[in-house]
Amino acid sequence: MRMLVTIGLIGLVLVIAVGAWALWPRGGQASHSGPRAGDPAPDFELSDANGRVHRLSDYRGHWLVLYFYPKDDTPGCTTEACHFRDDIAAIQALGARVVGVSLDDADSHRAFSVKYHLPFTLLSDPDGKTVAAYGSLFKLGPIAMAKRHTFIVDPEGRIAKVYRDVVPKEHASRIIAELKRLQAGASG
Repeated sequence: MRMLVTIGLIGLVLVIAVGAWALWPRGGQASHSGPRAGDPAPDFELSDANGRVHRLSDYRGHWLVLYFYPKDDTPGCTTEACHFRDDIAAIQALGARVVGVSLDDADSHRAFSVKYHLPFTLLSDPDGKTVAAYGSLFKLGPIAMAKRHTFIVDPEGRIAKVYRDVVPKEHASRIIAELKRLQAGASG
């Protein structure tokens, strides 16, 4: 009987979490904290799957596609990562680098990268400080995860574009189109 109650409580927590996630404000609504286009990108110092520390300054002089995602090896996150993987040559041809960030640990990132042959860096933010600095932290009691947001950071370290409504299967192609638009505007 005790086990059934425990299972029921876990199920209730999951239903509440999913419901809160579905109702969480999206789009350009004023309820979003975090940087906007034109703002300096918040600095970070996070480790990748191999323990190498990455900082925002490491990407100075390049366009950076900094994307936040909820969880390694889940359907939406896998779709998004695989589309970035499949379009990485086009993104790199535009002088951009792709970096993913979630609250998952290095072991999870390593397994996810190997399983799907991801040719870009995944950073671990276990305490959620960087995710929060970008206004991308979702918390519901003990449950915490990154919201699916993306920031295009220009070569000078400023936010050029913010995506708070991300459709995983279309996102990489939208990023490519936006990088082309931003670069055409910068050169014109």
